[in-house]
Amino acid sequence: MDCEIAFYDESNKGVRCNVCPHKCMLEEGKFGLCGIRTLKSNVPIAINYGEVTSMGADPIEKKPLYHFKPSKSILSIGSFGCNMRCSFCQNYEISQNKPQTQYISIEELIKIISKLENNVGIAFTYNEPFMWYEYIYDVAKKIKEYDKNINIVIVTNGYINEAPLSKLIPFIDAMNIDLKGYTNRYYNKVCGAKLEPVLETINTCSKHCHVEITTLLVSNENDSLEETREIAQFISGIDKNIPLHLSRYFPRYKMQNNATEIEKIIKFREEAKKYLNYVYIGNVNGVDNNTYCSKCGKLLIGREGYDTQVLTNKTKCKECGENINIIL
Repeated sequence: MDCEIAFYDESNKGVRCNVCPHKCMLEEGKFGLCGIRTLKSNVPIAINYGEVTSMGADPIEKKPLYHFKPSKSILSIGSFGCNMRCSFCQNYEISQNKPQTQYISIEELIKIISKLENNVGIAFTYNEPFMWYEYIYDVAKKIKEYDKNINIVIVTNGYINEAPLSKLIPFIDAMNIDLKGYTNRYYNKVCGAKLEPVLETINTCSKHCHVEITTLLVSNENDSLEETREIAQFISGIDKNIPLHLSRYFPRYKMQNNATEIEKIIKFREEAKKYLNYVYIGNVNGVDNNTYCSKCGKLLIGREGYDTQVLTNKTKCKECGENINIIL
């Protein structure tokens, strides 16, 4: 379904989309880099309003969110389109193409959420949610008017401009933001984007909602100890209690590098833990991804895959009284 886009400028040069840092000039019948925004009869529109490609209930740990509503489920939903061109994209079928969709109204979506058991809300994920901006904003606003206790989660690459982010963030409870690397070289070469806007998004969101960070360690690209250290130092400069997920890369889409060495990821986690209180490993079986008190080491949350046992009912360690960055 078409809708007028939320942020754009008009000038004698034409119409410029202002949702993300690419700031694409829109032309009749041609799409911006995201594949979503265009001009139709000289009106700037997005073509994916309410158009759903994927939907299902997931463990919230799968987002991944380890410190937000652990052991709960969340309705995950996605559309199509993305403003990055990551060579390793796990969901390129929907992020880089226009697959078959089903229109779901906001009212129908609220009914679906309300019927699910052990469900804490809705997560916009799979493709890049910010390229579904107009629908997500309307959904989030309407859901919070209906029931402020329904949680809104965004799983994103963080590539968005300040104005649209500021308008949306009051309705968001938690975000997992991809920090894909820590150099412009990597962002330009592998993702077709820039680093700085993502850093700005992380900094802004950390002040308004729960945030966790994911970095996919791609072999021979961003899998250096130095780069992991820089990522951990950056996050620590905001808040050392922000969880970092270091995920193992596997060959996918256009990227055929070898899968990341597990021993290297484990070593990088130890380096990141010099700066951060909570560092986890993704896409690797059999590693310790439990949550422990950063002060006394008491086990707080046990995890075996997506089987999660919450061993605390407080945001302070009952052993030593240390504050825990967790939302139960």
